[in-house]
Amino acid sequence: MCAIFDFPLTKLREYRPPLTRKKDFESFWAQTLKCADGSLNADVQSVDYPVPEVRAFDVRYDGFEGARVGGWYLLPRDVPSGDPLPAMVFYHGYSGSRSEVFHYLPWVLQGYAVLAIDVRGQSGVSTDPAQYSTGHVRGWMTQGILDEREYYYRGVYADCVRALDFACAQPEVDSTRIGITGVSQGGGLTLAVAGLDRRPVLAMADVPFLCHFERPLEISDAYPYREIADFVRRYPGTDEHVFRTLSYFDGMNLAPDIACPTLVTAGLEDQICPPSTVFAAYNQITAPKHIDVFRYFQHEVPGVHSVTKFRWANYYLRGLGSSPLEEWAQSPGRDDVG
Repeated sequence: MCAIFDFPLTKLREYRPPLTRKKDFESFWAQTLKCADGSLNADVQSVDYPVPEVRAFDVRYDGFEGARVGGWYLLPRDVPSGDPLPAMVFYHGYSGSRSEVFHYLPWVLQGYAVLAIDVRGQSGVSTDPAQYSTGHVRGWMTQGILDEREYYYRGVYADCVRALDFACAQPEVDSTRIGITGVSQGGGLTLAVAGLDRRPVLAMADVPFLCHFERPLEISDAYPYREIADFVRRYPGTDEHVFRTLSYFDGMNLAPDIACPTLVTAGLEDQICPPSTVFAAYNQITAPKHIDVFRYFQHEVPGVHSVTKFRWANYYLRGLGSSPLEEWAQSPGRDDVG
């Protein structure tokens, strides 16, 4: 087990490195999302799933520049007519997939519609038809990394925004009550989508990846960030181009545009997504927010945090219970470090 290796928590709470947004940052993303707009050409196929309280569907929709994105779309068996459901959209971790339907049953059985998508070209069914004009090292972090218009995560972020298009297009979904969440890469995608789109009314990002890219290369040799160092070692002198490209996809640079309540987690022993990278993004969020810090945790989230997420979702998406942020403010001396 690794020791706490990053800044002290008192410094993390104040850590705010300068943003690296370029002058065309906003126009780049406006143009990207405009290019991603269009018909979903959605295909929704019913799946025979042996839990009678759940209806399961395997779905496909058109993503960015020819990608075909796959996912699960899950509903409670009985949806009241004329009473659309709140929805939760899930993004998965690096190299993973949407996984199995049973992972989402706690949400469906509470009355949420669920959409869980596969990230393009990783371990699920979503395709990545992009052509890259330069080489890359293993993994996905450096595909197209010398040009922001070609970079792999441009398509990923656009595909994830398109997931909101799919959810909002479903007759069972209330498009004014959509939450987004994910762990690691999924946490980074949650912050990115919340910064790029105003439709989410709740974002819950666990140990988010894809934030403050320079920092992990200074203090950790863990992958996947290490893929960036491997690329620069293989192609010396590309540093400036590499970090210029990454600036367009940095959760730290997207965080100031987040407008919805946001719940974040960080582990103080996390060498994969060091806490300073998480706080660099979190501290830029001006919307209502809270961060749960787990002192002796690495790149993981304790199971008990699911209770916190249920409470946040039930309040912001279903109007149940009391405001988690107000409860926190009214609990003097309560610590958010576990």
